[in-house]
Amino acid sequence: MPKVTYVLPDQTERTIEVPEGESVMESSVRNNLPGILAECGGNCSCATCHVHVDPEWRHLFTEPTDEERELLEFAEGVQEGSRLACQLIMRDACDGVRVTAVAD
Repeated sequence: MPKVTYVLPDQTERTIEVPEGESVMESSVRNNLPGILAECGGNCSCATCHVHVDPEWRHLFTEPTDEERELLEFAEGVQEGSRLACQLIMRDACDGVRVTAVAD
C-alpha cells in the first residue's frame, strides 16, 4: 500500500498508508490529521484541503482541472506545487509522496 508523508502545520511529519484509489485528503481526514479541513468533503468546492506537493512527486498526479485552478486562485499561500488534496488520488507509483498542509 502506498504511503504519504504529511508535513503538518506545526512542521511535524506523519506517514500514513493510503489505499490505492483514495485521495490524499480522505486519508488525512480518516486519520484525524490537522491542517486539511476538507469542509466540502472532497467535492472540489472549498480549497480547505490545500497542500503543497513536493516537486519530485508532482508529475505522478493528474493535471489540475480548471475548477481546481479557479479555487486555488483565491486560496492563501498558493505557490508552484499547490494542489487540492481531494484531487490527488493515490496509486502505487505515488508511494513516498510528501505533501505540506496549507489550509488550517
